[in-house]
Amino acid sequence: MYKKKKYKSFFVLPLILFFILVFYSNIKFSDIANISDNFYTNYSEIEDANKDNRFGNFITISLEKDELSTGVDNEEENSVIFKLFGIIPIKKVKVSVLPEDEVLAGGTPIGLSVKTSGVMVVSDTIINVSNNEIIKNKFLKTGDIIKKINNNEIEDLDDIDNILLNSNSDTVDVEIIRNNKDKNISVSLLKDSENKYKLGVWVKNDISGVGTLTFVREKDGAYGALGHAVTNGNSDTIVPIIEGNIYNCNLVGINKGSKNKPGELRAVFVQKDSKGDITQNTPYGIFGNLSNYNGLVDFNRSLKIGGRLSVKPGKAKIISSISGIQEEYEIEIIKANFQSKSSDKSIVFRVTDKRLLELTGGIVQGMSGSPIVQDDKLVGAVTHVFLSDSTKGYGVYSDWMLEQIS
Repeated sequence: MYKKKKYKSFFVLPLILFFILVFYSNIKFSDIANISDNFYTNYSEIEDANKDNRFGNFITISLEKDELSTGVDNEEENSVIFKLFGIIPIKKVKVSVLPEDEVLAGGTPIGLSVKTSGVMVVSDTIINVSNNEIIKNKFLKTGDIIKKINNNEIEDLDDIDNILLNSNSDTVDVEIIRNNKDKNISVSLLKDSENKYKLGVWVKNDISGVGTLTFVREKDGAYGALGHAVTNGNSDTIVPIIEGNIYNCNLVGINKGSKNKPGELRAVFVQKDSKGDITQNTPYGIFGNLSNYNGLVDFNRSLKIGGRLSVKPGKAKIISSISGIQEEYEIEIIKANFQSKSSDKSIVFRVTDKRLLELTGGIVQGMSGSPIVQDDKLVGAVTHVFLSDSTKGYGVYSDWMLEQIS
């Protein structure tokens, strides 16, 4: 009987100590577990994170290499080590050291136009010319990207007509991208009024729209914008691009956002006198190089880029030119998520600036890419608005954007 009580106490005591450690030390185990490799940071951000007990009272973080070489342009890789009580290593993640050079802040609406790699299905319904019946395609869906037909590359609309014109069968093998995954399907063809084979869908190979410039690296003109990918508009399929350009954009009005009704910037642009190219379309925005800065940036407004360790709940600002001039608007960061994989919904924030609320109702479509600034650092970009509350939005960490131009 005595031995059973002794063994019971032996197991109970560590459990009690564990719960004390969890509830009174404020250790953020989920944040530590979810933080991913390959983010950007530096000494000052690590010092601030330790000072603020960013991961809990008994957790400290430090760079594995405490010395860095100087006089080189290449970003040096390092590792951050999480230690319990400053002694016991519990996790190690790879990091890159933030560059010292500053970037020019954006916030300016831009027009963008891209040519897709392959063609995009914009409607999977057609009208049967014989009886005016609406036919829905059974094989292809709106938003699909058609890459190949019968193993022939599709670059523009003419390629489809040429392949079908020479087809000896009423079916073709089609390689598509659907929901960001490659897929091979067999498609039955239709015949039009001239007895020619058709796929039975409406397609196009270019996309245009409006977004916001986030930052420009002055030394070489490399820029990031939008904060999320250009998609087909009907799903989250990232559109593969061959080429693209950005242009000056003129605002003609603003549809204010409200509950369950996202607003939008009403803007026009002419595809003439390109300001720069688009070379990448990624989950974290579009990227390329500016050839003409005029009208897009303020050369007197430059910022250092902050890594995700520096982002914390509290006051921050977004930069936008929707009033006609580049201005800062107050927001409150509600949450800065640490995820096991990259995401364009890392930062959750609320618009608190009365001027912006009066002007737009909060975050509206077209503001994607607006810089998020905290403690005089560019820490992110606006990506999405809450459908249920236009005063709240999401943002992507700026270091994920920085990684695309490094």
